[in-house]
Amino acid sequence: MTALRIIFMGTAELSCASLQALAGDAKFQIAAVVTQPDRPKGRDLKPQPSPVKSLALRLGLPVLQPERARDEQFIAGLRALPPDLIIVVAYGQILPPAILDLPRHGCLNVHTSLLPKYRGAAPIQWAIANGDTGTGVTIMKMDAGLDTGPIVSQRRTPIRPEDDSATLHDRLAQLGAELLVQTIPDYVAGKIQPIPQSAEGASYAAKIKKEDGRIDWNQPAQTIWNRLRAFMPWPGAFTFLKAEPKPQLIKIWKTEVVEKSGGAGEILSADKTGIVVGCGKDALRILELQREGGRRMSAAEFLAGHALKVGEKFGE
Repeated sequence: MTALRIIFMGTAELSCASLQALAGDAKFQIAAVVTQPDRPKGRDLKPQPSPVKSLALRLGLPVLQPERARDEQFIAGLRALPPDLIIVVAYGQILPPAILDLPRHGCLNVHTSLLPKYRGAAPIQWAIANGDTGTGVTIMKMDAGLDTGPIVSQRRTPIRPEDDSATLHDRLAQLGAELLVQTIPDYVAGKIQPIPQSAEGASYAAKIKKEDGRIDWNQPAQTIWNRLRAFMPWPGAFTFLKAEPKPQLIKIWKTEVVEKSGGAGEILSADKTGIVVGCGKDALRILELQREGGRRMSAAEFLAGHALKVGEKFGE
């Protein structure tokens, strides 16, 4: 059987598992890898390649980096390849109809939620933040909408108590890659008929902002604990402690929920077992934290250099 000619479009670390899986399978021939242009990063703001570009170069694959996916010259270049199928995983730009309609088998997208739930930019984080016990990946045939295309295949995975957005990201990236290479042959052979998404249960997972990491101690402890896991490693969970000349930012790394009541943000106890803080319901025991400009440390280490009194408040 002739290998299927694929153009792969991706940018983020999430994309790499799918690219690696396709490149390692003789059923597929990757005609080109499309990724975002190198962007300034780090303290010296030197242009850095995307994770997908770095992987593509290691694999010896041709790389295209258009500033805009709508560029006519870029689209003409794709048309000249020509692809049987385009695979899109966390590329970062909306594709115009000229690209969606270009390959004879259309464009497939790997999305890290069980669509139609959590369309949009941050499905992994919001699934954890909302306390979901499970999520998954969806292979979708792309249309002009935002994650609204018909579903080709799906696979589920539990969200475990020990998961944060980093661990769930890695598991879903691998799950998506495995499902993709299993799905493509049956899809192009016409054995799978994409199913239109239901309007029922549709939701949108907005892009994460830094302010999403600010702890609202009026929320239940369970909700705060979920958000802490969801926004790790970025933007993290943070609060403020009253100090002179200005409130001190404290990043919270590790907590556990305890059945204790007290004022929202109020320190109920502070000893070597942790710093217990009142919430809207129950309380959180802070186990690891970090002062702005300092290092991550245990509660016991923190208290050795920064005594906290019962009754003091976080969040002011």
